[in-house]
Amino acid sequence: MKHETRWSIRTADTIVSQAGSDSLHPEIEKRWAYVPGMMLMAIARTGEYYELDSYYEFMKRHMDLFVKEDGSIRGYRVEEYNLDQINQGKNLFKLIERTGDSRYEQAAHTLAVQLIGQPRTTEGGFWHKKIYPFQMWLDGLYMSSPFLAQYAKTFNRPDLFDEVALQLLLVERKTRDSRTGLLYHGWDEAVEQNWANPKTGCSQNFWSRAMGWYAMALVDSLEHLPADHPKRGTIIGIFERMCGALARVQEQVSGLWFQVLDQGFREGNYLETSGSSMFIYALAKGARLQYLEKPARKVAEKAFAGLLDRFVEANNSGVHLHSICHGAGLSTDRDGTYGYYIREKIVSDSHIGVAPFLLACLEMEKLQEE
Repeated sequence: MKHETRWSIRTADTIVSQAGSDSLHPEIEKRWAYVPGMMLMAIARTGEYYELDSYYEFMKRHMDLFVKEDGSIRGYRVEEYNLDQINQGKNLFKLIERTGDSRYEQAAHTLAVQLIGQPRTTEGGFWHKKIYPFQMWLDGLYMSSPFLAQYAKTFNRPDLFDEVALQLLLVERKTRDSRTGLLYHGWDEAVEQNWANPKTGCSQNFWSRAMGWYAMALVDSLEHLPADHPKRGTIIGIFERMCGALARVQEQVSGLWFQVLDQGFREGNYLETSGSSMFIYALAKGARLQYLEKPARKVAEKAFAGLLDRFVEANNSGVHLHSICHGAGLSTDRDGTYGYYIREKIVSDSHIGVAPFLLACLEMEKLQEE
């Protein structure tokens, strides 16, 4: 099959083609943040797999807007203690590998300093942000854990593998619902937030993208965790168990997942593509790397076919993805109710959905070619 027919290539080309005359993408160049970071990583991974160096150069060009000559990062402050700000740093490892430039190493060390000093719950769980005291969100595990695992491997810091395992296992233990096997979006140890269950501290609903972040955090962290790490088998076990729970709430006709995972076709609920893409990615990668047993591949294949059939459009301007939740969080005015999640804006082509879709396409292509 020619490269041009691959959904990953077509999607990456769509994003790259949107760059201006300065070869910079107007959305990605704006700031150091988790969504641009994920998009750059997805494009660079696609380039690596298909040996298209222009994709790596696209990533490097945008990273170089932020990583200064002394290794400091424009627009970033350690003292913000915001896990979202770690995610773009995942691109540093490929830059270190390809260039050997010490400024990228220094930038990685700076981000690791944040995580080592990150404020924590009493059992050691990273607060999602300094401004969200004693709160762990599933989102934050994707932002931080794979970075820290790759950092530990790159710079020979085995103690940090223990940290990664602690974070992944702790948040699962605190947020998992024993009845459904699904994970709540967030947990407030202090039980102070209006969205927190007064007994458990958990938020009220199972948001698709939150669980998607966590599923990707598991599979990406496992890729770097040593085979003989004492917690590795447990992490693979909870990954398998969680994927079983996801299979049970997969919509049977489309193969996709709902915005609020366990509420089916309740009024206002809808099939959401960013979370579905994240699940496809995690299932396909988990199957390819043999972390997951046989049903995972079929679940991923059914979901991917449904996604392409229902919500992906290709025309002269490139690949377009629809039915994306624009954004959701937990705070005083974002109360975690069912009504809140279904009220959030539904958009097309937002990078928060397109980047996971690109990652899902690439993983499905890898899986099918092995």
